[in-house]
Amino acid sequence: MFARLGSRQETVEEIKLLKKNELKPRWLNLPLRDPGRRMRAASSLLLSPDSFSSPLSPKLDMSEMVPPEVRPKPAVPAKPAHVVPSSAHTPHGPGAGGPGSGGSTLLGYIGIDTIIEQMRKKTMKTGFDFNIMVVGHSGLGKSTLVNTLFKSQVSRKSAGWSRDEKIPKTVEIKSVSHVIEEGGVKMKLTIIDTPGFGDQINNNNCWEPIEKYINEQYEKFLKEEVNIARKKRIPDTRVHCCLYFISPTGHSLRQLDIEFMKHLSRVVNLIPVIAKSDTLTPDEKTDFKQRVRKELEICGIEFYPQKEFDEDTEDKSDNDKIREAMPFAVVGSDKEYQVNSKRVLGRKSPWGVVEVENPNHCEFSLLRDFLIRSHLQDLKEVTHNIHYETYRAKRLNDNGGLHPISTGVGDTQESNL
Repeated sequence: MFARLGSRQETVEEIKLLKKNELKPRWLNLPLRDPGRRMRAASSLLLSPDSFSSPLSPKLDMSEMVPPEVRPKPAVPAKPAHVVPSSAHTPHGPGAGGPGSGGSTLLGYIGIDTIIEQMRKKTMKTGFDFNIMVVGHSGLGKSTLVNTLFKSQVSRKSAGWSRDEKIPKTVEIKSVSHVIEEGGVKMKLTIIDTPGFGDQINNNNCWEPIEKYINEQYEKFLKEEVNIARKKRIPDTRVHCCLYFISPTGHSLRQLDIEFMKHLSRVVNLIPVIAKSDTLTPDEKTDFKQRVRKELEICGIEFYPQKEFDEDTEDKSDNDKIREAMPFAVVGSDKEYQVNSKRVLGRKSPWGVVEVENPNHCEFSLLRDFLIRSHLQDLKEVTHNIHYETYRAKRLNDNGGLHPISTGVGDTQESNL
């Protein structure tokens, strides 16, 4: 076979030229009708140890071997230009995202951080609910303060009632709903206005109608939740927040206030506020706030935000500042006055105008920022995860099922602003 292919020296030269892609191997010219002969000739020449290790033939230089073709790695998709990087998803510290952290190191952009934008778009389409209750003695300006909070007439709905007229007195528990839109975000705001208490001769258990109303809203939600063919989105009428108005006596809490707040704090997020705080001097206001906080602590009354609900160090730091500022000393007003060439909401007195939104005059702006701009979502979550779950567990455990309950307290009116 080697005689037909030529001498050994000639064969070595051909192999060199073949490695340089300059020569076509001669066995490819063998007839195709005998492929086995072609295969035996090629294997005898290339795989024979004599053709590479014989002393009569020079050794091949391995540097002349053509390296295998290296395929490039597939390109990693780049992060879209419209997505803003979020520092919250960037790993920090040594070993972040490695095996020890329980996660995997990403080799390229995936798009997990767009979930926030997706949630924002969904919320803007569907909107959300927020239900707030106001409780306190008669004449403390509960309805007026709510109107001031949301900069609209939300505590009453009357076709003939104007801003300059006196707000009618609340004589029963009544909820009024409005749809408020700001920056493309829709919020269905429900104000639950309660009648002033403490004016009757017998004030025993005067908190029961309000506590019953709160529990009835939990019952409504529970019955919808356990329904087999329940709605895709259950209407949420649960009270997310209760503003309790304290009279600005400057001395101490009345026993009726203590009993009232003790019962309400068990079923709802309680936020105490000192109403009409402009009747107190700055020193009286500071002393009264400290005295109220101390009495609430002695009586075991927990107000929102509770310390046990602080999720991390940052939450604890922010909430500690809020707890130290409570109860908020506020002033509410629906009337505007001219102050330094500006129209401001305020209360006029012989000594001047108390500006509602001026932090040097009262703590209304602190209450608004806390209630709407920083803790609104947390108020809803605590209502659902703590207060509602407590009611739900007790209800199912005591009765072993659901039974009809009267829900005839108050009517709901709706309007769009």
